[in-house]
Amino acid sequence: MKITSVEAIHLRAEDPLIELFDGSYDDCVLVVRTDSGCVGIGEAESMAPAIQAIVRGPSAHNHARALSAVLVGADPSDPVDLWHRMYESTNYIGRRGLAMHAIGGIDLALWDLRGKIEGKPVHELLGGARRDRVPAYGTIYPMAQTPEEVRAQIAEGQARNLRHFKFAADPWWMDDLAVTGRLLAAARRQAGDAAHLIVDAALSYRTAAEGLYLFPIFRDVGIWFLEAPLPLDDLEGHLEMSRHGIPIGVGDLGLTHVREFVEMMDRGGASICQPDISQVGGFTGIQQIAAAAYERGKRVITHGYKTNIEIAANLHFLAAQPNEEPLEFSLSRSPLRWNTTREHFPVEEDGCVRVPQGPGLGVTLNEETIERYRFAQ
Repeated sequence: MKITSVEAIHLRAEDPLIELFDGSYDDCVLVVRTDSGCVGIGEAESMAPAIQAIVRGPSAHNHARALSAVLVGADPSDPVDLWHRMYESTNYIGRRGLAMHAIGGIDLALWDLRGKIEGKPVHELLGGARRDRVPAYGTIYPMAQTPEEVRAQIAEGQARNLRHFKFAADPWWMDDLAVTGRLLAAARRQAGDAAHLIVDAALSYRTAAEGLYLFPIFRDVGIWFLEAPLPLDDLEGHLEMSRHGIPIGVGDLGLTHVREFVEMMDRGGASICQPDISQVGGFTGIQQIAAAAYERGKRVITHGYKTNIEIAANLHFLAAQPNEEPLEFSLSRSPLRWNTTREHFPVEEDGCVRVPQGPGLGVTLNEETIERYRFAQ
Protein backbone atom coordinates (compact mmCIF):
# COMPACT_ATOMS: atom_id res chain seq x y z
CA MET A 1 0.00 0.00 0.00
CA LYS A 2 1.26 3.48 -0.92
CA ILE A 3 0.18 7.01 -0.09
CA THR A 4 -1.16 8.72 -3.20
CA SER A 5 -2.12 12.17 -1.91
CA VAL A 6 -2.23 14.45 1.11
CA GLU A 7 -4.91 17.14 1.14
CA ALA A 8 -5.40 20.05 3.53
CA ILE A 9 -9.00 21.30 3.42
CA HIS A 10 -9.82 24.76 4.79
CA LEU A 11 -13.25 24.89 6.43
CA ARG A 12 -14.73 28.19 7.54
CA ALA A 13 -18.09 29.13 9.03
CA GLU A 14 -19.27 32.64 9.72
CA ASP A 15 -18.34 33.61 13.28
CA PRO A 16 -20.81 36.08 14.80
CA LEU A 17 -18.21 37.02 17.45
CA ILE A 18 -15.15 37.02 15.23
CA GLU A 19 -13.41 39.66 17.32
CA LEU A 20 -13.14 37.09 20.14
CA PHE A 21 -10.62 34.28 20.52
CA ASP A 22 -12.61 31.32 19.19
CA GLY A 23 -10.91 29.06 16.65
CA SER A 24 -13.78 26.64 16.28
CA TYR A 25 -15.23 28.49 13.27
CA ASP A 26 -12.12 27.93 11.17
CA ASP A 27 -10.47 24.55 10.66
CA CYS A 28 -7.96 22.65 8.56
CA VAL A 29 -8.86 19.02 7.90
CA LEU A 30 -6.06 16.71 6.70
CA VAL A 31 -6.87 13.78 4.42
CA VAL A 32 -4.30 11.09 3.51
CA ARG A 33 -5.34 8.79 0.66
CA THR A 34 -3.81 5.52 -0.50
CA ASP A 35 -3.82 3.40 -3.66
CA SER A 36 -5.98 0.82 -1.85
CA GLY A 37 -8.75 3.36 -1.30
CA CYS A 38 -8.12 3.48 2.45
CA VAL A 39 -8.26 7.04 3.80
CA GLY A 40 -7.02 8.61 7.04
CA ILE A 41 -8.26 11.91 8.49
CA GLY A 42 -6.93 14.45 10.98
CA GLU A 43 -7.13 18.16 11.66
CA ALA A 44 -4.86 21.02 12.69
CA GLU A 45 -5.59 23.83 15.14
CA SER A 46 -3.78 26.49 13.13
CA MET A 47 -4.01 28.94 10.24
CA ALA A 48 -5.36 26.79 7.43
CA PRO A 49 -3.77 28.59 4.43
CA ALA A 50 -0.34 28.24 6.04
CA ILE A 51 -0.90 24.52 6.62
CA GLN A 52 -2.00 24.13 3.00
CA ALA A 53 1.22 25.76 1.82
CA ILE A 54 3.40 23.50 3.99
CA VAL A 55 1.53 20.43 2.77
CA ARG A 56 1.46 21.08 -0.95
CA GLY A 57 4.60 23.18 -1.50
CA PRO A 58 6.41 23.27 -3.84
CA SER A 59 9.54 22.19 -1.99
CA ALA A 60 12.42 24.65 -1.76
CA HIS A 61 15.20 22.09 -1.15
CA ASN A 62 15.75 18.84 0.74
CA HIS A 63 15.44 20.49 4.18
CA ALA A 64 12.40 22.60 3.22
CA ARG A 65 10.18 20.05 1.54
CA ALA A 66 6.45 20.07 1.07
CA LEU A 67 4.99 17.39 3.31
CA SER A 68 3.04 15.87 0.42
CA ALA A 69 6.36 15.40 -1.40
CA VAL A 70 7.74 13.57 1.63
CA LEU A 71 4.76 11.24 1.93
CA VAL A 72 3.43 10.49 -1.55
CA GLY A 73 4.71 7.08 -2.57
CA ALA A 74 5.54 6.05 1.02
CA ASP A 75 4.19 3.01 2.86
CA PRO A 76 1.72 4.38 5.48
CA SER A 77 2.05 1.49 7.93
CA ASP A 78 4.57 3.16 10.29
CA PRO A 79 3.39 6.63 11.41
CA VAL A 80 6.36 7.12 13.74
CA ASP A 81 8.86 6.63 10.92
CA LEU A 82 6.89 9.00 8.69
CA TRP A 83 6.75 11.56 11.52
CA HIS A 84 10.54 11.61 11.68
CA ARG A 85 10.79 11.90 7.91
CA MET A 86 8.46 14.90 7.95
CA TYR A 87 10.25 16.49 10.90
CA GLU A 88 13.70 16.12 9.33
CA SER A 89 12.48 17.34 5.95
CA THR A 90 11.11 20.61 7.34
CA ASN A 91 13.85 21.62 9.78
CA TYR A 92 14.87 24.58 7.62
CA ILE A 93 11.40 26.14 7.79
CA GLY A 94 10.83 25.49 11.47
CA ARG A 95 11.14 22.65 13.96
CA ARG A 96 8.39 24.34 15.97
CA GLY A 97 5.21 26.28 15.23
CA LEU A 98 3.44 25.98 11.92
CA ALA A 99 5.53 23.10 10.63
CA MET A 100 4.67 21.07 13.72
CA HIS A 101 0.99 21.97 13.33
CA ALA A 102 1.03 20.56 9.81
CA ILE A 103 2.92 17.45 10.90
CA GLY A 104 0.47 17.01 13.76
CA GLY A 105 -2.63 17.10 11.59
CA ILE A 106 -1.09 14.62 9.18
CA ASP A 107 0.13 12.37 12.00
CA LEU A 108 -3.44 12.05 13.28
CA ALA A 109 -4.49 10.99 9.79
CA LEU A 110 -1.62 8.48 9.56
CA TRP A 111 -2.56 6.83 12.87
CA ASP A 112 -6.20 6.77 11.73
CA LEU A 113 -5.01 5.12 8.53
CA ARG A 114 -2.87 2.56 10.36
CA GLY A 115 -5.80 1.64 12.59
CA LYS A 116 -8.02 1.10 9.57
CA ILE A 117 -5.34 -1.00 7.86
CA GLU A 118 -4.95 -3.22 10.93
CA GLY A 119 -8.63 -3.15 11.92
CA LYS A 120 -7.81 -1.71 15.36
CA PRO A 121 -8.77 1.46 17.25
CA VAL A 122 -5.90 3.87 17.77
CA HIS A 123 -5.88 3.35 21.54
CA GLU A 124 -4.97 -0.29 20.93
CA LEU A 125 -2.04 0.82 18.78
CA LEU A 126 -0.92 3.10 21.62
CA GLY A 127 -0.56 0.18 24.01
CA GLY A 128 -4.15 -0.57 24.89
CA ALA A 129 -7.00 1.23 26.59
CA ARG A 130 -7.04 1.36 30.39
CA ARG A 131 -10.60 2.67 30.37
CA ASP A 132 -13.48 2.82 27.91
CA ARG A 133 -15.01 6.03 29.28
CA VAL A 134 -13.43 9.38 30.05
CA PRO A 135 -14.89 12.10 32.31
CA ALA A 136 -15.51 15.39 30.52
CA TYR A 137 -15.54 19.07 31.37
CA GLY A 138 -17.36 21.67 29.30
CA THR A 139 -15.52 24.72 28.02
CA ILE A 140 -17.63 27.89 27.95
CA TYR A 141 -16.56 30.95 25.97
CA PRO A 142 -17.27 33.80 26.11
CA MET A 143 -18.38 34.08 29.73
CA ALA A 144 -21.64 35.94 30.24
CA GLN A 145 -21.54 39.21 32.14
CA THR A 146 -24.32 38.79 34.70
CA PRO A 147 -24.62 36.14 37.44
CA GLU A 148 -27.97 34.99 36.06
CA GLU A 149 -26.55 34.47 32.57
CA VAL A 150 -23.49 32.65 33.94
CA ARG A 151 -25.75 30.28 35.85
CA ALA A 152 -27.71 29.71 32.64
CA GLN A 153 -24.49 28.84 30.81
CA ILE A 154 -23.65 26.23 33.42
CA ALA A 155 -27.21 24.92 33.35
CA GLU A 156 -26.99 24.48 29.59
CA GLY A 157 -23.89 22.35 30.04
CA GLN A 158 -25.56 20.39 32.83
CA ALA A 159 -28.40 19.64 30.44
CA ARG A 160 -25.75 17.86 28.34
CA ASN A 161 -24.80 15.82 31.44
CA LEU A 162 -21.60 17.79 32.06
CA ARG A 163 -20.52 18.07 35.68
CA HIS A 164 -17.30 20.07 35.40
CA PHE A 165 -16.65 23.36 33.61
CA LYS A 166 -13.98 25.69 32.32
CA PHE A 167 -14.47 29.39 31.63
CA ALA A 168 -12.11 31.11 29.23
CA ALA A 169 -11.26 34.58 30.48
CA ASP A 170 -11.35 37.88 28.65
CA PRO A 171 -9.29 40.98 29.51
CA TRP A 172 -12.43 42.62 30.94
CA TRP A 173 -12.15 40.26 33.93
CA MET A 174 -9.47 42.66 35.21
CA ASP A 175 -11.67 45.77 34.94
CA ASP A 176 -13.71 45.13 38.07
CA LEU A 177 -12.53 42.26 40.27
CA ALA A 178 -15.68 42.41 42.41
CA VAL A 179 -17.84 41.76 39.34
CA THR A 180 -15.57 38.93 38.21
CA GLY A 181 -15.80 37.45 41.69
CA ARG A 182 -19.59 37.52 41.63
CA LEU A 183 -19.68 35.84 38.22
CA LEU A 184 -17.37 33.03 39.28
CA ALA A 185 -19.28 32.62 42.54
CA ALA A 186 -22.50 32.26 40.51
CA ALA A 187 -20.80 29.57 38.42
CA ARG A 188 -19.79 27.73 41.58
CA ARG A 189 -23.30 27.87 43.03
CA GLN A 190 -24.84 26.50 39.87
CA ALA A 191 -22.18 23.84 39.31
CA GLY A 192 -22.17 22.67 42.93
CA ASP A 193 -19.40 22.04 45.41
CA ALA A 194 -18.39 18.71 43.84
CA ALA A 195 -17.74 20.21 40.41
CA HIS A 196 -14.30 21.06 39.11
CA LEU A 197 -14.09 24.67 37.92
CA ILE A 198 -11.17 25.64 35.68
CA VAL A 199 -10.14 29.07 34.46
CA ASP A 200 -8.41 29.47 31.12
CA ALA A 201 -6.75 32.86 31.37
CA ALA A 202 -5.91 32.73 27.63
CA LEU A 203 -2.78 34.86 28.18
CA SER A 204 -4.89 37.64 29.71
CA TYR A 205 -2.25 38.79 32.18
CA ARG A 206 0.82 40.73 31.13
CA THR A 207 2.74 39.97 34.33
CA ALA A 208 2.56 37.56 37.24
CA ALA A 209 1.81 40.43 39.60
CA GLU A 210 -1.22 41.37 37.54
CA GLY A 211 -2.55 37.82 37.39
CA LEU A 212 -2.07 37.29 41.10
CA TYR A 213 -4.71 39.95 41.82
CA LEU A 214 -7.30 37.33 40.87
CA PHE A 215 -5.92 34.53 43.04
CA PRO A 216 -8.03 35.39 46.13
CA ILE A 217 -11.15 35.05 43.97
CA PHE A 218 -9.88 31.79 42.48
CA ARG A 219 -9.24 30.41 45.97
CA ASP A 220 -12.68 31.49 47.21
CA VAL A 221 -14.48 29.62 44.44
CA GLY A 222 -12.11 26.65 44.50
CA ILE A 223 -10.51 26.80 41.06
CA TRP A 224 -9.08 23.37 40.16
CA PHE A 225 -6.28 24.81 38.05
CA LEU A 226 -5.39 27.92 36.06
CA GLU A 227 -4.63 27.51 32.37
CA ALA A 228 -2.40 29.70 30.18
CA PRO A 229 -1.99 32.69 32.51
CA LEU A 230 0.99 34.47 30.90
CA PRO A 231 2.93 34.90 27.65
CA LEU A 232 4.81 31.64 27.20
CA ASP A 233 8.21 33.35 27.07
CA ASP A 234 7.76 34.53 30.66
CA LEU A 235 9.19 31.50 32.46
CA GLU A 236 9.98 33.51 35.56
CA GLY A 237 6.40 34.78 35.75
CA HIS A 238 5.02 31.27 35.47
CA LEU A 239 7.34 30.10 38.22
CA GLU A 240 6.19 32.95 40.48
CA MET A 241 2.50 32.18 39.88
CA SER A 242 3.10 28.47 40.56
CA ARG A 243 4.18 29.33 44.11
CA HIS A 244 0.74 30.57 45.20
CA GLY A 245 -1.21 27.37 45.69
CA ILE A 246 -3.10 27.00 42.42
CA PRO A 247 -1.78 24.49 39.84
CA ILE A 248 -0.69 26.08 36.56
CA GLY A 249 -1.40 24.46 33.20
CA VAL A 250 0.44 25.43 30.02
CA GLY A 251 0.86 24.51 26.41
CA ASP A 252 -2.21 25.03 24.28
CA LEU A 253 -1.35 28.60 23.26
CA GLY A 254 1.95 28.15 21.50
CA LEU A 255 4.00 25.19 22.73
CA THR A 256 4.55 22.68 19.94
CA HIS A 257 7.56 20.55 20.93
CA VAL A 258 8.48 18.32 23.85
CA ARG A 259 11.54 20.42 24.70
CA GLU A 260 9.31 23.48 25.18
CA PHE A 261 7.15 21.57 27.65
CA VAL A 262 10.25 20.33 29.45
CA GLU A 263 11.49 23.89 29.82
CA MET A 264 8.13 25.05 31.15
CA MET A 265 8.03 22.21 33.68
CA ASP A 266 11.65 22.51 34.78
CA ARG A 267 12.00 26.29 34.78
CA GLY A 268 8.44 27.61 34.76
CA GLY A 269 6.93 25.54 37.55
CA ALA A 270 4.12 24.13 35.40
CA SER A 271 2.38 21.17 37.01
CA ILE A 272 0.00 20.37 34.16
CA CYS A 273 0.91 20.00 30.48
CA GLN A 274 -1.97 20.90 28.16
CA PRO A 275 -0.84 19.99 24.65
CA ASP A 276 -3.18 20.36 21.73
CA ILE A 277 -2.65 17.01 20.03
CA SER A 278 -2.96 18.57 16.58
CA GLN A 279 -0.33 21.24 17.34
CA VAL A 280 2.38 19.11 18.95
CA GLY A 281 2.92 16.53 16.24
CA GLY A 282 -0.16 14.36 16.68
CA PHE A 283 -0.06 11.06 18.55
CA THR A 284 3.67 10.70 17.90
CA GLY A 285 4.48 14.10 19.36
CA ILE A 286 2.11 13.98 22.33
CA GLN A 287 3.52 10.65 23.47
CA GLN A 288 6.95 12.30 23.77
CA ILE A 289 5.42 15.07 25.91
CA ALA A 290 3.55 12.59 28.10
CA ALA A 291 6.72 10.57 28.74
CA ALA A 292 8.59 13.71 29.81
CA ALA A 293 5.72 14.80 32.06
CA TYR A 294 5.36 11.44 33.78
CA GLU A 295 9.11 11.31 34.45
CA ARG A 296 8.65 14.54 36.41
CA GLY A 297 5.48 13.54 38.21
CA LYS A 298 3.41 16.01 36.18
CA ARG A 299 -0.04 15.65 34.67
CA VAL A 300 -1.16 15.72 31.02
CA ILE A 301 -4.64 17.13 30.32
CA THR A 302 -5.19 17.57 26.60
CA HIS A 303 -6.51 20.74 25.00
CA GLY A 304 -9.28 20.38 22.43
CA TYR A 305 -11.43 23.12 20.93
CA LYS A 306 -11.98 22.04 17.33
CA THR A 307 -14.26 19.30 15.99
CA ASN A 308 -15.14 15.71 16.75
CA ILE A 309 -11.96 14.67 14.93
CA GLU A 310 -9.91 16.11 17.79
CA ILE A 311 -12.42 14.88 20.37
CA ALA A 312 -11.89 11.35 19.03
CA ALA A 313 -8.10 11.72 18.99
CA ASN A 314 -8.05 12.96 22.59
CA LEU A 315 -10.32 10.13 23.70
CA HIS A 316 -7.93 7.53 22.25
CA PHE A 317 -4.92 9.19 23.87
CA LEU A 318 -6.58 9.64 27.27
CA ALA A 319 -7.92 6.08 27.25
CA ALA A 320 -4.38 4.71 26.95
CA GLN A 321 -2.78 6.82 29.71
CA PRO A 322 -1.85 5.41 33.13
CA ASN A 323 -3.93 7.97 35.04
CA GLU A 324 -7.48 9.09 34.38
CA GLU A 325 -7.63 12.69 33.18
CA PRO A 326 -10.60 14.68 31.86
CA LEU A 327 -11.59 15.34 28.26
CA GLU A 328 -12.11 18.94 27.20
CA PHE A 329 -15.58 19.13 25.66
CA SER A 330 -16.08 22.36 23.78
CA LEU A 331 -19.53 23.93 24.00
CA SER A 332 -18.87 26.20 21.02
CA ARG A 333 -21.86 26.99 18.85
CA SER A 334 -19.86 26.61 15.64
CA PRO A 335 -21.44 24.15 13.17
CA LEU A 336 -17.94 22.80 12.49
CA ARG A 337 -17.63 21.73 16.13
CA TRP A 338 -20.63 19.42 15.90
CA ASN A 339 -21.06 18.46 12.23
CA THR A 340 -17.62 17.89 10.68
CA THR A 341 -17.93 14.15 11.30
CA ARG A 342 -20.90 11.84 10.97
CA GLU A 343 -20.20 10.50 14.46
CA HIS A 344 -21.00 12.31 17.70
CA PHE A 345 -19.68 11.85 21.22
CA PRO A 346 -22.41 12.70 23.70
CA VAL A 347 -21.68 13.11 27.37
CA GLU A 348 -23.59 10.33 29.12
CA GLU A 349 -25.51 10.49 32.39
CA ASP A 350 -22.42 9.83 34.52
CA GLY A 351 -20.57 12.80 32.96
CA CYS A 352 -18.32 10.58 30.82
CA VAL A 353 -17.77 10.15 27.09
CA ARG A 354 -17.32 6.72 25.54
CA VAL A 355 -14.02 5.97 23.82
CA PRO A 356 -14.45 5.06 20.12
CA GLN A 357 -13.96 1.35 19.42
CA GLY A 358 -14.00 1.33 15.62
CA PRO A 359 -10.85 1.08 13.48
CA GLY A 360 -8.56 4.11 13.52
CA LEU A 361 -10.03 7.21 15.11
CA GLY A 362 -13.52 5.84 14.66
CA VAL A 363 -14.83 8.88 12.80
CA THR A 364 -15.74 9.66 9.19
CA LEU A 365 -16.12 13.01 7.47
CA ASN A 366 -19.57 14.45 6.94
CA GLU A 367 -19.20 15.29 3.27
CA GLU A 368 -22.18 17.64 3.34
CA THR A 369 -20.43 19.76 6.00
CA ILE A 370 -17.13 19.61 4.12
CA GLU A 371 -18.67 20.89 0.91
CA ARG A 372 -20.86 23.49 2.60
CA TYR A 373 -18.03 25.09 4.58
CA ARG A 374 -15.07 24.46 2.26
CA PHE A 375 -13.29 27.81 1.94
CA ALA A 376 -12.18 28.67 -1.59
CA GLN A 377 -9.32 31.14 -1.79
